Amino acid sequence: MSRNRRRDYEVGYGKPPRHTRFEKGQSGNPRGRPSGSKNLATLVNEALNETVIVVENGRRRTIPQREAFAKQVVNRSTKADWRAAKILLDIAPDVESQSAPETVESSFSAEDEKVIALMKARWHGKKEDSDA
Repeated sequence: MSRNRRRDYEVGYGKPPRHTRFEKGQSGNPRGRPSGSKNLATLVNEALNETVIVVENGRRRTIPQREAFAKQVVNRSTKADWRAAKILLDIAPDVESQSAPETVESSFSAEDEKVIALMKARWHGKKEDSDA
C-alpha cells in the first residue's frame, strides 16, 4: 500500500511531500506580521501631521508638527545654531528640487514653432504674416 502512494506522486522541485503541505484553510505564516501594523515611514508621517498649539506674535495657532519643525529649524539656523543650519542645508536640495518648476525644453523644429505660432494667432483671433 505504501508503495502505491509513492508511485502515484513524485516528490521534487515545486512538488513537496503531501504530508508537509499546508492544510486547507491554514495560513502559511500564522504568526506573521499582525494586520494593521505600520512601517516607520507611516509612523513618522502620522507624527508629523499631528497638530500642536504655538504662539506666534502673541496669538495662539494650531499647526501641524511638520510646519512647527520647519519653522524651528529655520529660526534656529538664522540664530547661528550650527546643528540646525546643518539640518537645513541637508534638506534644502530636496525641498528645492520638489518645489522648483521643471523647465521644459522644446523639441520642435523652427518650422514647427512657426506653425504653432500661426495656430496660436488664429486661436486668439489675431492675424500674423507668414513666410510661406
